[in-house]
Parts: sequence; C-alpha cells; structure tokens
Amino acid sequence: MKTTVTFLCLLVTTLLFSQSTISGKVVDEKGKPVAGANIFIEGTYDGATSNETGSFSFTTTTTGNQTLVVSFLIYETSKTVINVAAFVDKTIKLKEGVTGLDAVIITAGTLESGDKARVSVLKPLDIVTTAGSAGNIIAALQTLPGIQTVGEDGRLFVRGGEANETQTFVDGIRVAQPYGASTNNLPTRGRFSPFLFNGISFSTGGYSAEYGEALSSVLLLNTQDEPDQNKTEISLMTVGLGIGNTQKWKKSSLSVNSNYINLAPYQAAIPQNVDWNSPFQSLSGETVYRYNFNNGILKVYAAFDASKFDVNQENINDPEKTRVDLNNNNFYFNTSYKGVFGNNWQLTSGLSYGYSNNKINLNIDKVANDENAAHLKFKLRKSFSERIKLSFGADYFMTQFNEDFRDNSGSVFTNGYNSNIAAFFSEVDVLFSNKWAAKVGLRAANNDLLNETTIAPRISFAYKMAKNSQFSFAYGNFTQTPSADYVKYSNNNQFESEKASHYILNFQYNKNGKTFRAETYYKEYSDLVKFNTETPLYNSTFNNSGLGYAKGLDLFWRDGKSIKNLEYWVSYSYIDTERDYKNFSAQVTPSFVADHSLSIVTKYFITNWKSQIGFTNSYSSGRPYNNPNETKFMNGKTKAYNSLSFNWAYLLSPQKILYFSVSNVLATQNVFGYEYAKNPNSAGIYNRREITPTADRFFFVGFFWTISNDKKDNQLRNL
Repeated sequence: MKTTVTFLCLLVTTLLFSQSTISGKVVDEKGKPVAGANIFIEGTYDGATSNETGSFSFTTTTTGNQTLVVSFLIYETSKTVINVAAFVDKTIKLKEGVTGLDAVIITAGTLESGDKARVSVLKPLDIVTTAGSAGNIIAALQTLPGIQTVGEDGRLFVRGGEANETQTFVDGIRVAQPYGASTNNLPTRGRFSPFLFNGISFSTGGYSAEYGEALSSVLLLNTQDEPDQNKTEISLMTVGLGIGNTQKWKKSSLSVNSNYINLAPYQAAIPQNVDWNSPFQSLSGETVYRYNFNNGILKVYAAFDASKFDVNQENINDPEKTRVDLNNNNFYFNTSYKGVFGNNWQLTSGLSYGYSNNKINLNIDKVANDENAAHLKFKLRKSFSERIKLSFGADYFMTQFNEDFRDNSGSVFTNGYNSNIAAFFSEVDVLFSNKWAAKVGLRAANNDLLNETTIAPRISFAYKMAKNSQFSFAYGNFTQTPSADYVKYSNNNQFESEKASHYILNFQYNKNGKTFRAETYYKEYSDLVKFNTETPLYNSTFNNSGLGYAKGLDLFWRDGKSIKNLEYWVSYSYIDTERDYKNFSAQVTPSFVADHSLSIVTKYFITNWKSQIGFTNSYSSGRPYNNPNETKFMNGKTKAYNSLSFNWAYLLSPQKILYFSVSNVLATQNVFGYEYAKNPNSAGIYNRREITPTADRFFFVGFFWTISNDKKDNQLRNL
C-alpha cells in the first residue's frame, strides 16, 4: 500500500513539473481586446477562452513546437506554430473575417436578380410580373437603367451599344441565337421563357474576364438547381396555350414545358398597323434535366422554336408593298457540370450547340441562311484562403454561317464564313478585409477568321464605406468579332475585332428592402466597321476605321417597405454618345439612342381582392434620325416616347389565376423614326413615312392553373 501511494505521488509530481503554461492576449487589427475567443493546442483538449480584456492562460503537457489555434466567429481563424515552453504573455492579432454577409462585394456594372444574389435589384418574380413585359425577360430588363427602349427592334441595347454587342449565357455557356427571328421594324422577343430560370445576372459593363465576344454587356441566365416539388402547369391565353410538368426524384429532376402561339385570332379582333397575310405563329419547348452527384450537379438543357409569319410591309420607294414570308427553325442544347474535388477545387465545364435556319421570301426573291454555333468551356476555381480565390480556364467558340440569295432571274449568290475562337482567361479575387476587395483578370483570345490574337485586361475593386453602402470601380478592355452582316462577305482577313474600353464608378446603398444605385461610366470604341454603300453588300468596301464613345449616368431606386403591400422601382438614365461607323459621314449619336430614359414600375398587393395590380410607365426623349432635306447629318429628333402599361393578377383559388394586361393604355402615338425616299419628288423634297408600333395597344388575357402535391403552388411568378 505504501509503495502504491509513493508511486502515485511521484507520478503527480512528474506531471505537474512537466506541464507548461501558455498565456497571452487576443486583440483585433486595431489592438482592441477580443473577448470570447477560443484558444487551444491543435490536436489536444488543452485550451481556454479569452476574458473581457482579451487575456487567456492555460496549461498543457505538450512540449516542443505545437500549433496554437485561435478562433472567433467574425474573425479569420489564426494558426501559429509556437514553442510551448516560451509562449508566455504573447499577443495574438486576429484579422477581420471576409466571408460574412456584411462583407464588401463588387457591384460595378452588375445588376443581380435571384434568391442567391447578395444584393438583388430584381426578384425572380419581377421578371415576369412587370406590367408591359408580357412574360418576356428582355422587356422586363428594359425597365432597368442603362438600357435603351428600341420598340421597333425588341432586343437589348446597352449604354450606346448595338444589340449584337450583348451576349447571352445559360449556366455560363453561350447562346448564339438568343432572340426570335423577325424582320425590319417588327420587334422580336427573347427565346427563353422565365419558367426554368431562378436567377439573372445582367452586366452593363466591366464584366468578368470569364466572358468574351461582347463589346457592351452580358446576360447570364441560371436554371434552377432543384425544383421544390412535382407539379403540372397549364396556361390558356388569348394568344395561345402552354403546358409544363416537373418531376422530382431523390437525386434528379426533369422539367418540361411547351407553348403554342398563334396571333391570328387576336389580330382579327384588335386593329393592327401592319398588313398581315399570316400572323405570327410559333411552337416552342424547353426541358432541363438535373442530376445531383455527391460533389456536384449536372444539368442538361434543350430548347426548340419553330416560327413563321407572312407580312406586307410598306416601302417609301415603291408604291407596292414588300411581301416578307419568313420561316425560322431554331434548336439550342446546353449541358453543364459544376462540382468540387480535391482540396477546395471547384470545376465548371460545359458545352452548347445552337442551330438556326431561316427561309425568307422577299416578293419573288428568296433568301436562305443557317448558322451552326458551338461553345466549349472549362473552368477551375481554387480558394487558397478566405481572402484569395483564383479561377482560370479556357473556352472555344465555333461558328459556321451560310447564306444563299436567289433573285427573280434565277441567279444565286452565296456568302458565309467559318470562325473558330480559342480563349484563355484567369482571374484572382482578393478580399483585403470586410471593406476592401479587388478582382484582377486577363483574357487572351485567338480568332482564326480574323487571323489575330487579342489581350484584354480587366480589373475592379470595391470599398465599403459604411455597413449598408459602398463604392465600386471597374475597368476593362473588350473585343468582339464584327457582325455576321459584315463578315459573311469576308475576304482575305480584311476585318479586325471591334474594341471597347469601359470605365465604371458605382455607388450602392442597400438596407431593409430599399436599394439605391448610382453609376457613372465612360466607354471608348475603336476599330468599328465602316462601309461605303447604303447597306452592307458583297461589293462594299469595308474597313475598321470606325470609332466612338459613350458616357452617362444611371440611377436606380427600389423600395418594398415604406408603404404596406407596395413595391416599386424607378430607373433613370442619361447618355451622351456618338459614333462614326457603318456608312456614317460624321461622328454623331446613333438613331437607337435617347439622351434621357425613365421607367417607373409599381406593384401593389390587394389582400381583400386576392389580387396583384401593376403599372409601368416608360419614357424616353426623342431619338436622332437623318433628314436628307437638311444639310446636317442626323440632325432630326423624333418626339418623346411614352408608354403606360397595366396588369392585374386575380387569384381565383390558391392554384388558379386569372391574368389581364394591356400595354400602352393611353394609346400614345409613338414614333420610332422615319424612312425617307431615296430620290426627291418633283418639288425637290424627300418624302418620308413614320415607323410606328405594330398596334396602338396590346391586350392579353390568360388563365393559369397549377396542379401540385401541396395544393398551394401557383404560376404567379410566371405571369
């Protein structure tokens, strides 16, 4: 017994004398004490918690060099190799964490929509419940600042840029033909319904090095990662009908929708400003298949669209109308994978294929063209720490375009081109603190059609001046292959890439359902295409001597809290822009640009009526046009554009909605521009005709029915 007691005493004495005391103080970057921090030796239970003064002390039986870990919620975890015997009364400084919700984010040039957006200027619901949008993603985006309303076209014209200067991507993969087919002065629509998308990022400039072949902007559409439940959606409309179904399984899901549109019954009842032989008809469909792996998600997206119309269009130079009979078939396929592997590596890859075929009869002449376009992409992203993230990758664009023109004599003229563009991009995100962040990138591309290699640097940074407000700045160089209207006549590499430089300064405030954005920008264009004929022709002389600039101010305010049940936003844009390109004789403001644009969108929920009503008023000042009766080029200005639209969604039951909308309620007689005769009349005056909307108003009535397991889900978000 005495021996046992003696042994225990010796053991305790040995342990006591072999223990070391570790002590010190935990402070932040300003030297202020951090209370409640956890301090411990990695791989052991030896540790303590800092007190109100930041001090701590504990004993450990470990010896030699060990890793001391200090952690606290809002700070980066500190790991320091220490000598246990010598670590007494030391100070440990913690860096502020940069992954919190209040961390700075770069917002210059970017407008976000979606549940995952840190600061969302639009909600997913907004894309389709905005009065006047008629379920068209593009029309809803036209209520945002920086976008021109070009009613006779219908595409996105951003900050002085042409519509073809905006590229569209689905899940990061390019869409070569994002708009439906149309003809002169008949507005088109975006091909994609909002049914399958849950987020949108629209960059009006200064965008990531990941994206190329766009001089002005990129539109990023993100499909849903996972639907909430099985459901069927039925739509009965004055312009057609639609049906959609979603099936969800344990690891996968499938969504399908289809729509048939026929404007003949509608146009028979509502007077039109267009002489239709056969009004617009289309059959379209989309599908998304998703499969969730343990470390990633695979998406397969496909869409088709077959449309046609036959119209007689007035021509100021011909007493007889020009008959345009158009048939278009379009197919788009996209597959993408996003997942993680290894030590914090993220992989994004995918490919897309787009096919578009047009058969057009112009009186007795015939035009047939088709485009095959593919995009392959591979991207890796690595988080080296909370503060540094590196991404790099490559993509490859392939385009084949062919066009045949057969005139009434039987002669056939063939044009076309093949283009292959290989690009590499790299970008690093650095978060210096919760207040400072930077993104630096570079994109290099080789274009075999133009036989050139371009280098495009991009840089942006942000500073958070207060909890709810911040500044961002972005700069970048951007290049794009000239339009197919030009390069289809390509000969001996006579073209170069068109180029633009962007400078953007942004201020953003966001708090309690209120968002304010102010953004000023300057864009410099160079190497724009010029030609010496009235329109681009096979015998035109082309060069890349064109240039221009665009500068302006965009303002946005959204408020969903001040007035109960009311959400609204106000967008204002001012732009000063001039270009010398195409066949211009001087550097002037293009005809699609209005100096001032204003949009006011309101949505009001009337609970007692089980209704949502909305108003949208869009205004823009007059647009330039060239009057050959005057000596100064592009000296005319149209009258101001104004359109007030209204919609009403009434909930018949939790899953049945009656929807009504009317565009241009006041039937404002808007004029988009003028077409002038090529030759003067007997009095020496060039006659003209107005370019006006296809109808004074557009009425829409629809019934939307959802069938789902929870008996609550409805299509309000799709209206």
